[in-house]
Amino acid sequence: MEASLVLAATAGLLVVISLIQPLARRLGVTPSVLLALVGVAIGFFATWLLYTPSTDAFNEIAAVFVDPPLDSQGILHLFLPVLLFQTTLTLDIRRMIDDGGVILVMAVVAVLVATAVIGLVLAPFSPVSLIACLLLGAIVATTDPVAVVSIFRDIGAPARLVRLVEGESLLNDAAAIALFVILLSALTGGATPRIVDGLALFLWSFAGGIALGYVGGQALVRLLPLVRDFRLAQVTLSVALPYLVYLGAEHLAGVSGVVAVVAAGILLNLTGPSRVTPDGWTYLNAVWDQIAFWASSLVFMLASILIPKLLVDVGWADLGLLLLLVAAALVARAVVLFALLPLLSALKLAQPVSLPFKTVILWGGMRGAITLTLALGVTENAAIDPEVQRFVAVLATGFVLFTLLVYGTTLKPLIAVLGLDRLSPIDRALRNQVLALARTNVREGVARAAADYGIAASVSSRVEDACAERMEEAAGTARLDEDVQDRDRITIGLVSLTNREREIVLRHLRERTTSIHTAEDLLARLGRIADSARSGGRVEYNRAARQALAFPRTMRLAQWCQRTLKYDRWLARLLADRYEMLLLNRIVLDELRGFTTSRIAPLLGARVADLLTEILMSRREATNTALEALRLQYPDYADELDRRFLQKTALRLEEDGYRALLEQNLIGEELHANLAQSVQDGRAEADRRPHLDMGMRIHDLTAQVPLFRDLPETRIQAIARLMRPRFAVPGDVLIRKGERGDAAYFISSGAVEVSTGSRRIRLGRGEVFGEIALLTGAPRTADVRALGYCNLLVLSRTDFESLLARDPDLRAHIAEVARARQDMNAALPAEAEEDTEPATQAGSTPGAGPAAS
Repeated sequence: MEASLVLAATAGLLVVISLIQPLARRLGVTPSVLLALVGVAIGFFATWLLYTPSTDAFNEIAAVFVDPPLDSQGILHLFLPVLLFQTTLTLDIRRMIDDGGVILVMAVVAVLVATAVIGLVLAPFSPVSLIACLLLGAIVATTDPVAVVSIFRDIGAPARLVRLVEGESLLNDAAAIALFVILLSALTGGATPRIVDGLALFLWSFAGGIALGYVGGQALVRLLPLVRDFRLAQVTLSVALPYLVYLGAEHLAGVSGVVAVVAAGILLNLTGPSRVTPDGWTYLNAVWDQIAFWASSLVFMLASILIPKLLVDVGWADLGLLLLLVAAALVARAVVLFALLPLLSALKLAQPVSLPFKTVILWGGMRGAITLTLALGVTENAAIDPEVQRFVAVLATGFVLFTLLVYGTTLKPLIAVLGLDRLSPIDRALRNQVLALARTNVREGVARAAADYGIAASVSSRVEDACAERMEEAAGTARLDEDVQDRDRITIGLVSLTNREREIVLRHLRERTTSIHTAEDLLARLGRIADSARSGGRVEYNRAARQALAFPRTMRLAQWCQRTLKYDRWLARLLADRYEMLLLNRIVLDELRGFTTSRIAPLLGARVADLLTEILMSRREATNTALEALRLQYPDYADELDRRFLQKTALRLEEDGYRALLEQNLIGEELHANLAQSVQDGRAEADRRPHLDMGMRIHDLTAQVPLFRDLPETRIQAIARLMRPRFAVPGDVLIRKGERGDAAYFISSGAVEVSTGSRRIRLGRGEVFGEIALLTGAPRTADVRALGYCNLLVLSRTDFESLLARDPDLRAHIAEVARARQDMNAALPAEAEEDTEPATQAGSTPGAGPAAS
């Protein structure tokens, strides 16, 4: 087959694919359905051209479509890696983790259930073995989300519904293909497979794929900084990765290539943005969108063209088996959705999924190119009985056509019946208020434009009236004041605030004053806050906001590695990520201060705006408290990150100034390029994150303690030898009120909170607590807990007393400091406000602060 004919056929298909997009919109159908119909038509027409006795003029080009140069393996190897990889790049992985339990059940358990149910239902009525029926079940268990997701986005379906469907499809193919390979080996090998062996092979395929994908993803992530300033090179590396990982997994390691590609893509999704520039990451995603469009459209078209080839000798018995297959697939999917998912929710292992969502997911289980390609692979395998080949080909192809033509054309009306395409009553009333505000703004804007450009007032008034009339018709008769209660208006305002926060974060990302990694982390948290506000109003909003400031679960594991294995790089990275996220969050909240009065008050009323301002300030205070806890913990590192943020701001202002001069033709392209390069050099330096040193230099830290700073070096060395390091995690109770004092604690880094009952006091780096009980012998007078991750130096009672017994001058010095602290504690009013800042900071005069305990 000549290469020129193949290229011509491919180019022709690309033209058809491009024209199908506007045609599908005009006809009101999804592009996938139209692609399938056009592909089938091309397949039938090409077959007729090839075998008709009327003419032989088109035989060569027709043969390209009837017997394409790619077999089923070639189609999978060419298209599947890039499709899976691009999907992982576009997914909001952090938000998807919240529904991880649901997605895993739908992607893995549902495949196993569907394979078993379909195989067991068809086996008594089909002329083939149970293994062949199970093989068919694995083939049709793969779902194609392209058509479903396109419908969702056309109608504005809820974001969580889109995430569930996309997440299911991500691992669905991996599970189905792994199961397909196992059953195909059993069918061609002749031996009866053991369930235990099959399950072990299935798990090995998944685990091995994850491991290989992780290694491949890490390799790419480490290579990207080497080509940070070369966008084309970055895209080239990203295109090479999925093929290398897929082929290496399938042909060298013998594990799932699909899982390997997904794992590599997820790793790049999570860590890649911090390794390239924001513009580079945007460009990479844009290129991958184009690649995915070509790949998904071509693979769907090619698979559809092969349908006439697969539908051979179809009889009424096949139609009966097809109906049985459709029913079995629906039942299997319903069992997972309506039985297993509620069980997971009851066990608190997954978030509940609403009935309308489950209904749409049930009816949206369309099949596509992967199903047809796997069926084609069965027909190409000479070791499989021809009867089995025909059985699989006819039923798999018929099932794909049924799902596309029935599910694909009725899914949108079903969504409409369930009301998932309609605005809520709150949103409808809010829309009317927005239109009312827009009418005022449009009138004023049109009047100003007419005055600026010398247009007659009679003309401008006609335009104003036409716009107002159109908006009045769109608004209807509902009024926000009449239709929406205060509770709902607060919910609207909270969602609006969160959306505005997202815009501010994205602006900082575009201006490169923050990293993509930090921005994505905060955006994921804001997404959860917005979802909580929509579902539960102010209460859930506040709960989600508190959870957004909580330490991640991985922090405990990282802390264990630091304490037990002496590996602190992971913990240092998590703490650095947290500080950058909190800093950006506080900056964003500060920028939101005027939004409630300027935008929300005209829309929702002054009373609601005041309440929202109060909620916002409460969030700001909580964020600042968490930020200051880290600042107390690592002040030098915090100062360096603050300097880095200001440096990025300065570089952005410098770049904007150069661009403005270029746009005003005050400088030429050559000079602008030279100036822009200097900005890029400065930005490369600013993008490098400073190192967070978590090491405990006991001698240096002891010398920094105010009680010991003025002592001779020999005494400091003696004290340092008595100190024992301790690492505390947030919330650890270090001292309890009323207990006997057994040690004094010196804060190397971090922050603690001392609670005396009437007031709370924060102590930071260089402070000491617990010494009063050792000097006086009295019980502890306060509870002390860690506010953040703290490095502490602990001096036991025995060592403390031994030290003072050997050094009378030191004993007198510490006793004098203790008396001064006790006097200050007695002088402090009982009603002192909370979070009083202590005076005894590192470097201050000893004896100036209140006693800790």
